[in-house]
Amino acid sequence: MRREEEFVELRPLLFSIAYRILGSVSEAEDAVQETWLRYEASPTQPVSVKAFLSATVSRIAIDVLRSARVRREVYAGRWFPEPLLADPYEDPERSAELADSLSTAALLLLERLSPLERAVFVLREVFGFGFAEVASAVGRSEAACRQLVVRARRHMDAGRARFETDHRERNELAGRFFDAFREGDVDGLRELLAADVQMVADSGGKAPQWGNGVFGAGNVARTLAAIVAPFARIGGVVEPHEVNGQPGAIFRDRDGKVVNTLTLDILDGQVQAIRAVINPDKLGHLGPVADTWTIVREANQARRRTD
Repeated sequence: MRREEEFVELRPLLFSIAYRILGSVSEAEDAVQETWLRYEASPTQPVSVKAFLSATVSRIAIDVLRSARVRREVYAGRWFPEPLLADPYEDPERSAELADSLSTAALLLLERLSPLERAVFVLREVFGFGFAEVASAVGRSEAACRQLVVRARRHMDAGRARFETDHRERNELAGRFFDAFREGDVDGLRELLAADVQMVADSGGKAPQWGNGVFGAGNVARTLAAIVAPFARIGGVVEPHEVNGQPGAIFRDRDGKVVNTLTLDILDGQVQAIRAVINPDKLGHLGPVADTWTIVREANQARRRTD
């Protein structure tokens, strides 16, 4: 029972490490479960349980990521991480690093790193592990890990997105955005969008999406407004929610099933990017998932009846 209690206490940390390395809730949960099986089967008790479990979940996640990257190379359309509503791990001393690394934009930057660079960056820069612990976790020397961190940090800093740091202002603007969306207010939406805003979706080829994306304030505002009426006709509900540490929402059908998630990147009082995850394979951890093709068909039928 002692081992189980130790593992349960550290489980939030292990999941948070695995999720940032993998960008997948389901794969992170599997990595954590495999970590428990290896810990349970270990004949000896490690000196530091935290170090042992963190190293184990990191190695498992690296192996999973290597095979996952092959699949992502042939992924249909844009690939986004699976949406996470709340990070189970909290550390007041590293709250800024944890929050920044959870955003979709940061996770997409991490995708550009090699699996080893990604793991080393996450362990060192996000969770503050010492280089000795990082080296032990990934099976490299401390000197090699220092070089990996420098290289990874350079890549991350070059493309790092900036976000509104005032959460009150950020959330107030997000509230106005979703109010304008529900009302189908094109002008109201347009004034909240940056001129070069982009709206993109991850459907994985398994759900309708907006082609390669919608770009520019006018186009995005009109596209969003056009969604409102058909979505309302089939009893759809927009449920504002923080997603990956950023303002967003869960879209549900009349039965409460998840249609998609939406996240907003906000900076300088404007929405800079809108990202939707529509791929049903990435939404199951949020609850029962709706059939988006059926929703589109029902919405079109409802529109024809009212025309």
